[in-house]
Amino acid sequence: MRLKPSVLLLSCSLLPGLASAADKTVYGLNEYVSLDDLDIEVAAKLDTGAKTASLSARDIERFKRDGETWVRFYLAIDDAHEKPIERPLARISKIKRRAGDYDADSGKSYTARPVIELPVCMGKTHHTIEVNLTDRSAFQYPLLIGSEALKRLGAVVDPSLKYAAGKPGCNPDANSAE
Repeated sequence: MRLKPSVLLLSCSLLPGLASAADKTVYGLNEYVSLDDLDIEVAAKLDTGAKTASLSARDIERFKRDGETWVRFYLAIDDAHEKPIERPLARISKIKRRAGDYDADSGKSYTARPVIELPVCMGKTHHTIEVNLTDRSAFQYPLLIGSEALKRLGAVVDPSLKYAAGKPGCNPDANSAE
């Protein structure tokens, strides 16, 4: 049996993708994530359709410290501690509004959200990711992890699985792969 050149070429073109997929970890649609700096573990939804990660926060305020812009907020999570959290502001993210969520008064088709950098542990993978702050208390999961963070975490998402990685198990003494 002879393979047609086009079939052989197609087969060879898939090999690099298979090699890079082998280096990734398979996660489920939902996973437990440790927010190391905040001393809390939360359930997260992994969403390849979202670009950024979002953390449920309330009473979000920007302020200046030593000439730099910082953000102060409280976690909007049932089990969360009630003390304010302060982190340097990494940037402001423009989140596209849904079709029915257009704000006619402001004329903006996006919502501006503060973004912080946050070390996270999912499974045995530890990385610092960018997380925008917004009140997600109406949603089931206080943390949404979008495609940019999933790339940093080396994640492949299988939506037929839930909590495939188990509880977070990063070594706190090990250096995180940034």
